[in-house]
Amino acid sequence: MSSLFAPIVDQEATPQYISLKPIIEDTMQEIDSRAALACLEHIVDVIHENRQYLIDLDAAVGDADHGANMDRGFQAVRQKLAATEQSDIGAMLKLVASTLISTVGGASGPLYGTGFLRAGTALADKSSLTMADAVSAMAAFVEGIKMRGKAETGEKTMLDALVPAQDALKAAADAGQSPAEAFAAAATAAERGMRATIPLIATKGRASYLGERSRGHQDPGATSTALILRAVADTLAKAQTA
Repeated sequence: MSSLFAPIVDQEATPQYISLKPIIEDTMQEIDSRAALACLEHIVDVIHENRQYLIDLDAAVGDADHGANMDRGFQAVRQKLAATEQSDIGAMLKLVASTLISTVGGASGPLYGTGFLRAGTALADKSSLTMADAVSAMAAFVEGIKMRGKAETGEKTMLDALVPAQDALKAAADAGQSPAEAFAAAATAAERGMRATIPLIATKGRASYLGERSRGHQDPGATSTALILRAVADTLAKAQTA
């Protein structure tokens, strides 16, 4: 990795974000299967680099396993992808989904797995994605998580990062921005939503058991969501300048 991402600091832990941060140029208008694979591989790296950070966040409101679970799941994703020759982006995402569901404990495996499964279904048989495809996949991802978690925004969950990211991605696509620009906007919106979970009281998941005491802590699921989206944005930015 080439540079340290400006950390998002909360009262409980200091993140260890790693980011590529190249200059974005408006050259790549579609995401091909190689770029999609590179995005997934960088997600694996970023989750691993932030394993302890996610553990520390979860220790404040849950059972301190979010970082370990996510890292284990995405390491398994790396192994599965390495053993598969795949140009179908939808099939890649379905492979990610099945792997996370089978290897990630707690609520995160079923939630992220459902999101990736819905996105993969939306992108079936596609070896290259337009921005319209990306917007459709993001919408399917978000709806899958809403359905699985029976949650909405404002409940101190990953949706507080995901929904703003979805809105930002669509707005950027409507404005004719490139995939790298659009995902950069989505990642920034996700990070803003992530930070906005700090003053919220959790009403879903294990954190909800804390009631008022959950206020003042950044949600781990919103944080891993922001990490994933920033990893995608950085990878696409690097692809545009390659």
